[in-house]
Amino acid sequence: MALPPAASADPATPGAYPTASSATRVSGRFFDTCTAPSLSALAAWRGTSPYTGVNIYFGGRNRGCAQPNLTAAWVRSASAANWSLVPTYFGDQPFCVFGSKPYRYAASGAAARGAADGADAVAKAKALGMLAGSALYADVEHYDRAASGCIGAVRTYVSEWTRALHRSGYLAGVYVHQDSGLRDLAASYLTTSLARPDAVWMARWDNVATVTGWPTAGNTLWAEWQRAKQYRGDHVETWGGVSMNVDSDIIKGPVATVARSYRVTSSGSLNVRSGPSSAYPIVGSLAANSTAAVICQARGQVVGSSGVWDRISTGGFVSDYYVSTPSQTTFSAPLQRCSYPGQVNISTPVNTRSGPGTSYAVNGTLQGGALAYVACQKAGTLVGTTRVWDQLVDGRWLSDYYVSNSSNSTYAAPVPRCP
Repeated sequence: MALPPAASADPATPGAYPTASSATRVSGRFFDTCTAPSLSALAAWRGTSPYTGVNIYFGGRNRGCAQPNLTAAWVRSASAANWSLVPTYFGDQPFCVFGSKPYRYAASGAAARGAADGADAVAKAKALGMLAGSALYADVEHYDRAASGCIGAVRTYVSEWTRALHRSGYLAGVYVHQDSGLRDLAASYLTTSLARPDAVWMARWDNVATVTGWPTAGNTLWAEWQRAKQYRGDHVETWGGVSMNVDSDIIKGPVATVARSYRVTSSGSLNVRSGPSSAYPIVGSLAANSTAAVICQARGQVVGSSGVWDRISTGGFVSDYYVSTPSQTTFSAPLQRCSYPGQVNISTPVNTRSGPGTSYAVNGTLQGGALAYVACQKAGTLVGTTRVWDQLVDGRWLSDYYVSNSSNSTYAAPVPRCP
């Protein structure tokens, strides 16, 4: 039987991940408020409220609130306190947007503005310490779909926003109203000329906290840890004696990736290697008792009691056995498994398997356009133009032929080899 062809680039534009990168995905509730809260307010809400994440408006010409708290130090501290961060960029709005936002783009300027906002968002995210692999969400407010050229302008803006983020190794999200942006992006989900965003965050204030059953985007669209919903609008909540005016949200999807600091526990200097094994070349070292800025964790060679390796902010790997993470034997929450997502690049569902080959049992599927959260790669049976197979963070395997990344014929840097 002939294989379905892999898409050349669009709509699943491939990401170009640098070595010091990884995606972070979460499932839970978060809140958004106009100004990033103080760290003391976050501490009061942590454990007393139902929320484990917070939205931050980190840039954009239409951002309406001052951000006195929002610094790289705040980002590190909030992340260290186990808050997941949902970064939102409030850039230019379409000419047909409802309301009074001052900065708008015409239909003829949508492509240029989407690319410019995407590039600015990447620069601002980097300055705050949100690493490549992070999802950045463009705020697209409710607009008049009946206005001539409006729908096309929004689709073009989001497409160029997506391409700009992918070029720098970031995931492209978008915040949209259920009756305008979500409806129109769902209708163009399988277009061959526009880049598809990696995640959608829908506004529908019905007090139903769910990421499925949406009326304007079926469950097969953005189906794999790619959804968030704002289910309640402006209201005041009080937790731990601190009151804030917030919107309430739920997410099962990607958020910001921020490095976490741990102590090097080895008696001497600790070798940093290019991959998760002593077979990889040494690319640096960390002094005993120094700080390791850990991005994520991967499976690798067993050292001492642990087969876990930590990817650090230089892009290299160190054995977790010599780092003061919570566990010396296994993965340590809240650190994530290292992953380098690519979209499934065909329109039909693709089988996942229990091993790297077509002879292994089918153990699931990924929908077209779903994010394949790739943890590592290994040689397997030939599919299309490649023998490379991807192991996902949940253990399933998928032929790399169906994943949009930097190659459809060989291994894709910086994804490590599976042990």
